Formats: sequence, C-alpha cells, structure tokens
Amino acid sequence: MSTWERVHDATAHLSPPLAAIDGRALDANAADLVRRAGGTPIRIATKSVRCRAVLDRVLARPGFAGLMAYSLPEAIWLVRLGATDVLVAYPSVDRVALAELASDASLRAAITVMVDDPDHLRIISECVPAAGDPVRVCLDVDASLRVGPMHLGTRRSSVHSVDQAASAARHIAAERSVLLVGIMFYDAQVAGLPDSSADVRAMKKVSIRELRHRRPRIVDAVARFADLELVNAGGTGSLDRVAEDPCLTEVAAGSGLYGPTLFDGYRDFSPQPAFAYALPVTRRPAPDVRTLFSGGYVASGPVAASRHPTPWLPEGLAVLPREGVGEVQTPVSGEAARELAVGDRVWWRHPKAGEVCERFSAVHIVEADAADSVTTVPTYRGEGQCFG
Repeated sequence: MSTWERVHDATAHLSPPLAAIDGRALDANAADLVRRAGGTPIRIATKSVRCRAVLDRVLARPGFAGLMAYSLPEAIWLVRLGATDVLVAYPSVDRVALAELASDASLRAAITVMVDDPDHLRIISECVPAAGDPVRVCLDVDASLRVGPMHLGTRRSSVHSVDQAASAARHIAAERSVLLVGIMFYDAQVAGLPDSSADVRAMKKVSIRELRHRRPRIVDAVARFADLELVNAGGTGSLDRVAEDPCLTEVAAGSGLYGPTLFDGYRDFSPQPAFAYALPVTRRPAPDVRTLFSGGYVASGPVAASRHPTPWLPEGLAVLPREGVGEVQTPVSGEAARELAVGDRVWWRHPKAGEVCERFSAVHIVEADAADSVTTVPTYRGEGQCFG
C-alpha cells in the first residue's frame, strides 16, 4: 500500500474537505533537512507550518533549535504557550504588541524582533518605558543579488553593503531602547526559486558566490558594535549551500517539512509530499468532468499557474483553465474523472506549505506505525489565531 493510499484509507471516516499529514514523510523530511544542514542548527519558519503540534514534534528532534515567527503577536502567543526562543522574521510596527513585549521580562528574554530602518527603532523606543530594559533586535540585511540596475531577490531590507550594515549597527548600538543581538540574511532568489532554467541555475551560483564573499564581511563589521548571538541565513531551498558558511550560527527552514509543489522543481533535493488535502466530489456535469466542493486555495506571490494548487490523486486530473480553483466549487477533468462518484475524494497538493493551514481548523496526522492511527490536531486557525 502506498503512503497516500494509507492516508486515504485511514481518514475515510472523516468528512472532506480535510487536511492530512503523513507522519512518516514529515519525519523523513525533517531528517533530510538536518542532513542538508550539516550540523548547523535549524530554526523552524513557523509560517511554513502553522500548527503547534507539528512545531513541537520537529523541535523535539536533534538538529532543530528555535522558531522563526512571521509576526510579533504570533511570537508573543507562542512564548505564552511555552516557546523559549523566537526570532520574528519581519519588522513589526504593531505598537500594542511592542508595548506588551517591552513590559514583560519573560517575553523580552525569549523574543528577538527584526529591524532594518531607523523608523523601526523610533517606534520601538516609543513603546519602551523610560526606565525599561531594552528589546532584543536583529538586523535584517538584504541578501538579494544586485547586478547593475537589476535587483534579483525580494524587496526586504535597504541594508545591503558592508558600509550600510556597519552604519546601521552603529545607530542601533546608540539606542537605549534596543539591544542588537543578531543578523539575518534571507536569500529568496536561491531558497525560494525553483531550478526552472539554465539561466536561473546560473544566477543562483553567482548569488551564492557573492553572498559567501559579502556575508562574513558584514558579520565582522556589525560585530564591532554588538555581541552577536545569532547569524541566520537560508531557507529550505538553499540550506545545504549556506550551512557550510562558518560565520553562521544557524539556518532557517520550514516549507521542506511539508514538501509542497514549489520544491518539485529543485534539482538538489526532493522532499516527500507530507501534506495534502482532500476535496469531495459533489457534481458530475459531464462524463469526464467532476465538480469538487471548495478548493480556491491559491498561494501568495505573483499571479501565475505556479501559485495554483494541483490535483494529485487519483492521477490524471486537471483543473479547467476557464474556471480554475473556486471558493465554493472546482471542476476537474480527465479520464480519471470518469471513475469518480459523487462523494469520492480528490487529494490536492498546495504550491506553498503553511498557507493552506489558514483554510483548515485541524489537520489529521497519520502515523507510520499504524495505518488506522490518526491524531487530529488544531492549526493556528483551529486555535482561533490569525496573524495577518
């Protein structure tokens, strides 16, 4: 019996739409991330998981240490529930959350917030009491590749050069309300971009080489103004390429745990599909067409086919191009559709990892040691949390 046949059978008593995780594939993907990190600790990117039970399961494995949250309210929630080391990957201007962080010693000890602009420091300082202890901050350095006027990578920090990083660190060190403890470099143009062409692969090689030259120089420059506890870089798609850099204290990964379709186009590694969701057949409008309930779970990013979920099992189904995936119904076509009865299920894979958890209140984990062993756990949404 194949992995997802077992998951399909084990969840047969549950009503779709439903989301499921193959525990065996999840553990295998976690082990492969550790292998690729080569001994460098992995900080888990929570936005790629969005389920505390999965976060706890992976954190308990050797090789993983700490969480990378995507919002400050999320980080506060996680620490209130027991997390002890959370890096917030994106700057926050949430004054209520910043004031809560600044006023609580346990939160200040566990949470590090991201900065890359003087206004970030100004807003934090306005939230820190006059006699209060400083908030831990991390400097986000732009890890994109710049070739002449071209900017290859995501638009994040304005801090790119060694001189800019040193100037930012000097400014941060002069602020009473903050304590600089780390630097982050996220290479989206390597970690988040499939190997879709020879040009893309060549660009990645150039970018990796450029970062290997620039990154240690920036770390040395910033270290003149701060006692650095963490230097973070990478993502699932670049883990093994950045982990060998001795100036790093940790790497980041998350999406590789679930194995979404984004990673089907990478050459150097191939995570197992560990997360999928099932939609029920509700209509038979034509002999080779079946209409499913719901399904409009399009991923963020550029409006393109690569952001659409993919009908996976049974094989041989395709989305109708004129309809796409819809909020309340999604037609699929193909020879495999002829065998589907009303009430049957079609399994789908998502382009990204944790985003689809926003559409489900629970996920059903099927373990490797018993085909009928299903553990149902809440997603962030199932715990009543929405962080943007």
